[in-house]
Amino acid sequence: MNRMLNGMFKKTTSYMAMAGDLLRRKENSDEVTDSAEAVISDEKESAEKPSVPEGMFIKCPKCRSVVYTKDIEDNLHICPKCGHYHRIGAYERISMVVDEDTFEEWDSVMEHPNPLDYPGYSEKLELLRDEYQMDEAVVCGKGQILGQETVIAVMDARFMMASMGGVVGEKITRAIEKATALSLPVIIFTCSGGARMQEGMVSLMQMAKTSAALGLHAKAGLPYFTVVTDPTTGGVSASFATLGDVILAEPDALIGFAGQRVIEQTIGQKLPKGFQRAEFALEHGQIDMIVERKDLKQTLADLIVMHQPYEVVSNHTKETDGEA
Repeated sequence: MNRMLNGMFKKTTSYMAMAGDLLRRKENSDEVTDSAEAVISDEKESAEKPSVPEGMFIKCPKCRSVVYTKDIEDNLHICPKCGHYHRIGAYERISMVVDEDTFEEWDSVMEHPNPLDYPGYSEKLELLRDEYQMDEAVVCGKGQILGQETVIAVMDARFMMASMGGVVGEKITRAIEKATALSLPVIIFTCSGGARMQEGMVSLMQMAKTSAALGLHAKAGLPYFTVVTDPTTGGVSASFATLGDVILAEPDALIGFAGQRVIEQTIGQKLPKGFQRAEFALEHGQIDMIVERKDLKQTLADLIVMHQPYEVVSNHTKETDGEA
């Protein structure tokens, strides 16, 4: 790391050419004015201040330590000082979990209506699509996890806090319906600030729509696994996030419906320490397992195999024995 940082904060010498030229002219004539000398002085003062490239360091929101960004990235976006799990984008999450070159994205571009004609909503969506190079707050598709084929949906908190609007609900519903048609399991990585207020009742309808699709998927005898990540709240937590046959969560993930402050004001009591965190949810039976990020890929692959029909597992075992 020391070699990488070596020379990173060198003072720039861009002002030297200008300074040298002006001073040479001053020696030979009176062409250099006071303003020109002021420019040299300002350039020199600015150049002597060390500059840090943007995005090179990041402050951990938990321990408040300033950490080299690459150290966070190399550690699966986990703070090397306190172990805090930083949020990650949908495509990066997919690259961590899905086998290379096996992911096929579905419904990557969809029409974005503005059902309430909410002022500035369409413009905001356009800005977010340009900034993050994604169509909406969820990415859906089909891929393999250690060779096990599955349908996967990953929500992205950077896009309007992964709030659930009509397009988010439609993409997830379509993915579940395709999984049912293809007889494939479904895995959804959830995170959300709740319903998207700019769409009103249309947003709330997605809770019922996604849940109904999962009901048909379950009726077909197919497994559904959720991975709850920070934060999963509101309408998402009250629908498909908590309907999994097996519910996993990342450490310290926030899981709940209403905010802690709202609940305390409503019931007039102080909530227990750690309330709405993954560890609290596990202790009280709301989730089945807390899985560290480094173990998610293997855990999900194992779950898919364990929940396959008996005949499939039996045939796989026989083929392996025969080769041996």
